[in-house]
Order: sequence, then structure tokens, then C-alpha cells
Amino acid sequence: MAATLAVSVTACSSSDDGGKKPANAASEKPAGNNGNSDSGKTVPDTSKVIATLKGSDAGIEMVLYSVTRNEGGFVTVNGEIKNASGKRYTTPLQWSGEEKDVARAGRSLAGMTLVDSKEKKRYYVLRDTDNRPLTTTGFKPSLSADSSLQFFAQFPAPPESTTEVELQFPGFPNAPIEIS
Repeated sequence: MAATLAVSVTACSSSDDGGKKPANAASEKPAGNNGNSDSGKTVPDTSKVIATLKGSDAGIEMVLYSVTRNEGGFVTVNGEIKNASGKRYTTPLQWSGEEKDVARAGRSLAGMTLVDSKEKKRYYVLRDTDNRPLTTTGFKPSLSADSSLQFFAQFPAPPESTTEVELQFPGFPNAPIEIS
């Protein structure tokens, strides 16, 4: 029994984060990941780009890597926002959305939506039981020159018959994307 307890204590104490997980820990392993990472986080598979959107500000672009229907009735979008402008870019507050409850979670990408034109429905970023958005959160208020922000966002899944939706996000053009 003492040996089992020693192994359990060792396993629990070997974590780099002191056994604590960030608020969005469940969302750090979005679907479509290749599992390769040197920081302990799972990153999206960046080998396939499904869309690149040029932002309204020069040098800012959003690259989408996957839009995946997951078991459990949700869709996960993985991508990256790149700042190739050569100067610091202040991320707009509109990215976080306008809901007061979500604003308490800090900076996020909760302003992102998916639109199903066929069913005439708009899907907002899912929330957890504490009303925090299931998307990348807590990033800095600006992106330095030539840097990027990898992101994910989870949405309720449209009906199985819907295979294409339109991604909408403040500062970027609407983009029709296919759900895989």
C-alpha cells in the first residue's frame, strides 16, 4: 500500500504546473491536432490550410487549419491570427464579443460566429458552466510585429446535413468553410 501511495504522489507531483490546470485546460486539446508540441500543449495540424482571410488592417490575417465536427454535438475551429504588418497590432475589443458575462473572462475570441445559411441559424462560441467561452482566452492585448496567435473555438454543431457554414469574425471578411 505504501508503494502504491508513493507512486501516486510521484505521478501527481511531476506536473510542471503544480497540478493546477488553466481555466481553459479542457480546450487546449482541440480536435484535428497532430499531437506534436514542445510546450506540453497540443497544437493544430498546420500542414493543411483551408482558408486565409486578410484583415481590415494591413498585415493582419487569419489562417484556418481545420473545422471539424466532433462527437458530442460540437464543431471545433482551429487557426492562427498572424501579424505580418511589421508593427505592434492592438487586438480589437470586438474580438471578445459584447456579452458582459463573457467579458469577465478577459480577452477571448468569443465574438466569432458560424452562420448556417441553409438552416438560417447563427452559432455562437459555446460556454462552460461558469459562462467562460470555449475559445482561446487570456491573450495579450496586442500582437508584436511578425508574431501570431494560435486559436481554437468550439460551437454547437449544425445538423449533419449542413456541411458548409460561414465564419464571421470582427475585422475579417466572412468566409465560407466546409466542416470535415
